[in-house]
Amino acid sequence: MAQFRLQGSKVLAVDLTGDAVKAKNGSMVAYDGQMAFKKMSGGGEGLRGMVTRRLTGEQMTVMEVQGHGTCFFADRASEINLVNLRGEKLYVESSNLLCTDAGLRTGTTFTGLRGASTGNGLFTTTVEGSGQAAIVSDGPAVVLRVSAQYPLSVDPGAYIAHTGNLQQSFQSGVTFRTLIGEGSGEAFQIRFEGEGLVYVQPSERNTVGGDI
Repeated sequence: MAQFRLQGSKVLAVDLTGDAVKAKNGSMVAYDGQMAFKKMSGGGEGLRGMVTRRLTGEQMTVMEVQGHGTCFFADRASEINLVNLRGEKLYVESSNLLCTDAGLRTGTTFTGLRGASTGNGLFTTTVEGSGQAAIVSDGPAVVLRVSAQYPLSVDPGAYIAHTGNLQQSFQSGVTFRTLIGEGSGEAFQIRFEGEGLVYVQPSERNTVGGDI
C-alpha cells in the first residue's frame, strides 16, 4: 500500500512500490523513479458516476499515478491533513480532497442541505474503504469531536470534511456572524448531531449563504 507522509505541512510525499494513488489533477509538483499517469474523472466510477457528475456539476478531475518511487503533491500552499480510514466513510468537499489510495472508493452523495459552498452544490464527495487520504485546508485544520451530548454548529465556509455517524441539518436565523455585525455573514450554519469528527479550516471559502 502507498505510504503517505508530510514534508513540512504543505507538501505530501507518497512512496509507491508498484501501487497507485489518485490525486487532484495538477497537484503533483515533483516525482522520482518510474511513474505512469492516467487522467480520470471524479464523481464516482461507472455510469452512476457519470450521471452524478452531470447532475452535480462537479469537475473533480483526478489523475491516477502508479509506479515505483516517490511523488510529491501540493495545492496552492494549502495545509495538508492526513486521514486514516479503516472501513469507514469520509465526506469531504471536492475542492479539499488532494490525494487518496487508489483502492479507496470515491463517489458523490446528496446532502440536501449545503448549497452555500461556491461550486459544490448540494452534493459532497465520499471516500470509503481502508487506506489513507489527504485533505487540504486554508490554514491548519482543526478536528472537532461531536457527541450525543455536544452537537456542533459550523460555518458553511469553514467546513472541510467529516467522518462518523453524523446527521447534518440547517440551522438558520441569527448566527454568531450576524451578532458581531458582519454584513456578509451567513444566514445559516450546518449543525452536526451524533458521534463523529468534523474538520474545519480557520479561513472561509466565499459562500452565498447570506443570499439563500
